[in-house]
Amino acid sequence: MLLEGSCHCGAVRFRLRSRHPYPFNLCYCSICRKTAGGGGFAINLGGEAASLEVEGREHVRSYRAKLRNGPAEEPQVSPAERHFCGLCASCLWLFDPRWPELIHPFASAIDTALPIPPERTHLMLGSKAPWVVPAIGPHDRQFEGYPDEAISAWHERLGLVSDD
Repeated sequence: MLLEGSCHCGAVRFRLRSRHPYPFNLCYCSICRKTAGGGGFAINLGGEAASLEVEGREHVRSYRAKLRNGPAEEPQVSPAERHFCGLCASCLWLFDPRWPELIHPFASAIDTALPIPPERTHLMLGSKAPWVVPAIGPHDRQFEGYPDEAISAWHERLGLVSDD
């Protein structure tokens, strides 16, 4: 499926191919919540990095989160790059060099009509803000940390891989 996205001010537009376009993975970690999650979570999709085309790339900035395993530990910089518009601050996509074939666009930046998932995965619930009350459906899966099922595996399990 061809996904087209943009920032709020229109300075950045992008497109990429995705075989995994269902917005099912709600991440409640503090990084997603604070950088892209007005509702207390962010939703990332899966896309093919080689197909990414960007208009207005000169406005794209990136952020690499600081990670801590404990309060006394010195923070380490994540290798993952969260891309956003430098003019309006809209979150656009995440790229992690550990998986160079993938781009994870934020569902909130996608302009293409996305398919409705039959179930959702709520991950990193152990990190959610106290004010967040997750809307967990009857078929949804819940994880205190990361699930053991990747975006591609979820799509394959439910027969939702897009080849168009």
